Amino acid sequence: MSIHRIAAIIRKEFIHILRDSRSLGMAIAMPILLIFLFGSSLSLDVDRVPLVVWDQSQTTDSRELIGRFTSSQYFSLSSTAASYADIEAAIDRREAILALVVPYDFGRKLESAQQAEVQLLVDGSDANTATIAIGYAQGVTNGYNSALLLKALQKKGGKAVAMPLEGKLRVWFNQNMQAKNYIVPGLIAVIMMVIASLLTSLTIAREWENGTMEQLITTPLKPLELIIGKLTPYFVIGMLDVALAVLMGRFLFDVPLRGNGALVFGMAALFLPGALAMGMLISIVTRSQLLASQLAMVLTFLPSFLLSGFMYAIANMPEPIQVLTHLIPSRYFVAILKNVYLKGAGLEIIWAEAVFLFFFGVIMVFIANKKLKKRLV
Repeated sequence: MSIHRIAAIIRKEFIHILRDSRSLGMAIAMPILLIFLFGSSLSLDVDRVPLVVWDQSQTTDSRELIGRFTSSQYFSLSSTAASYADIEAAIDRREAILALVVPYDFGRKLESAQQAEVQLLVDGSDANTATIAIGYAQGVTNGYNSALLLKALQKKGGKAVAMPLEGKLRVWFNQNMQAKNYIVPGLIAVIMMVIASLLTSLTIAREWENGTMEQLITTPLKPLELIIGKLTPYFVIGMLDVALAVLMGRFLFDVPLRGNGALVFGMAALFLPGALAMGMLISIVTRSQLLASQLAMVLTFLPSFLLSGFMYAIANMPEPIQVLTHLIPSRYFVAILKNVYLKGAGLEIIWAEAVFLFFFGVIMVFIANKKLKKRLV
């Protein structure tokens, strides 16, 4: 293996990248744009749920219950209703997701120590939001119910007693339970996988289409030297993209990095060779820039987005799909970044994922080298 020949290929590839605005845009601008768009638009947080209220009771008790809803951080009173038709219209217009209906006899039943009921109507067209909104509403009503029980006990001459059981909630790693704190680290991993594969998926195919591969074949250049020389510039660009993504996460989205920043870049350096070599393998097999870019997108974006644990918990997937996720390299990089970002984990926690990324890179380079040898024969 000749260092001089590898250096010549590296220099050639850097010159091409600088001259080709498309390659440069894909390498630098696209990751920034994707992180900005996805980071700004993707959110699983559900707060200030729009609420419509129909208070048929018009009593102190009903107003207290409604006040508990509207004073919480989870609900926002959008309108009041005077009929079910008003509620239906508000939900149809997306002015409200939840409707609270307090019946006429609500106050009377509470005063006479009977069980009172309220009706909660929820827009179930968005199942995730509806489920969270129902949980919020149950929390508010349970709190009001506990207050009523204590008040009833005091009316009967009983002493004020503490609740028999009180759960002290303490959230670790993501105290404010903000979705962006775990979406952005996973997003960095997914975008790096997609961009890295897309960048190198054009390299060998471009040489064939431009007719320059024949010139390379006539030189003493070995297949592995060509692969290393082609991958190195994109590895440098990939590390630059990681740095930009980390900076955007910290200063644009205010996502804290609790772990060691050097560990993030070290794991990225393990991850990128495999992702880049995978793109090059696609380029070697297809020998067409158009087909290579399309295939790289299909093989990286969809699996990374759906099966890496970035958006959807792997534990909730069917068992056959859970087994399949072990073959998705971005799954391991997503897990690494979430652990380092949120938990401040060190290498003693993420070593297994790091080992997989190392061997994934070695295997991808090995296969790409074998395929390129066959193509050049």
